[in-house]
Amino acid sequence: MWWFVTPRIVFGDGALEAVKTIEGKRVVVITDKTMSRLGFVDKVSTYLKEAGIEVRVFDEVEAEPSIETAMRGAEVVREFAPDWVLGLGGGSCMDAAKAIWVLYERPDLTLEDINPFTYLGLRKRARLVTIPSTSGTGSEATGFVVLTSKEEHRKVVLGSGELVADMSVVDPTLPTKMPQSLTADTGLDALTHAIEAYVCTWRNEFVDGLAIRSIQLIFEYLPRAYLDGTDALAREKMHYAATLGGIAISNAETGLSHAMGHALGGLFKVPHGSVVSVLLPYTIQFIAKKAPDRYAEIARAIDIKAKSEREASRKLVTAIRRLTKRLRRPTSIKEFGISAGEYETKLDELVSRAMRSDDSTPQPRIPTAGQFRKMYLYAYQGKNIDF
Repeated sequence: MWWFVTPRIVFGDGALEAVKTIEGKRVVVITDKTMSRLGFVDKVSTYLKEAGIEVRVFDEVEAEPSIETAMRGAEVVREFAPDWVLGLGGGSCMDAAKAIWVLYERPDLTLEDINPFTYLGLRKRARLVTIPSTSGTGSEATGFVVLTSKEEHRKVVLGSGELVADMSVVDPTLPTKMPQSLTADTGLDALTHAIEAYVCTWRNEFVDGLAIRSIQLIFEYLPRAYLDGTDALAREKMHYAATLGGIAISNAETGLSHAMGHALGGLFKVPHGSVVSVLLPYTIQFIAKKAPDRYAEIARAIDIKAKSEREASRKLVTAIRRLTKRLRRPTSIKEFGISAGEYETKLDELVSRAMRSDDSTPQPRIPTAGQFRKMYLYAYQGKNIDF
């Protein structure tokens, strides 16, 4: 028996105004300085105040949010005692909001207690709203939290179905402020989510439909959103594609690109969306050596013609790399400016962390330590996987 979990989603132009329907006395907004500077915090606060709700803002979330920030935010929230926690911004803000919410609800727990097998018993004090301002992470629809341990220089990936928001507001007017580079990185992150969810061995028919539609939308509309940030239709379709991908991974799992990417991001501080998209073609090539069928289905869904499943998977990799180059994003790890010497010294730790990742498990082909090592080396050099 499986459960399919998704937040209640309000979407479309003007969806942001739906926060006025929240019933309660106090809402804390978890966000960052950029959201404050762009005026989105004031806009949300105004809607909430019109509904007679008292608002407190915690806008100290940084990119790749730290455990320390979550702890500090939890202290602010405990003092305010809200009925709702509202995460506003990119994936970092929404992830921080989830972590802060858990610590507020359950001060007896540590963040490491957040896992699919522990009953957290949330929603005794507050409920959760997520509002994405970028089109990529899908955090608005997932039960995942990714934080950074500054002390250990690693990404901490946490998850529970209880962390899926009560309401997600998907308003396509918010991501119109994204610059080209962020549009590209978040869009490719969303593509990685959808592809990995479709291939994951924990997938199901509900996941399949969402993932395929997300992939189709991204291939069609990401180039348009990148070239013209004012293209309203492209922004709208990309925003929905990201949420579809988020629902898909929340009900399946991500894959090897994320297992390897979280390790890289923790040790070298490279942007998450960019690094997982760099790794995606290499992990596809690795898995397709044994199981090309799912990639062939994806290829057919985006009108790639091929005479065999292996040919289709190869052409899919070519299409992804063509899209990546069109968006002027890196296609090898070396392009992040990481020196070969530094990379070599941390290679063993990269492999160790990737192997310990939950993302490595539900895959059609699971790498050995030696295979992970070779994939990291090939991805650094930009060399096609041949093993």
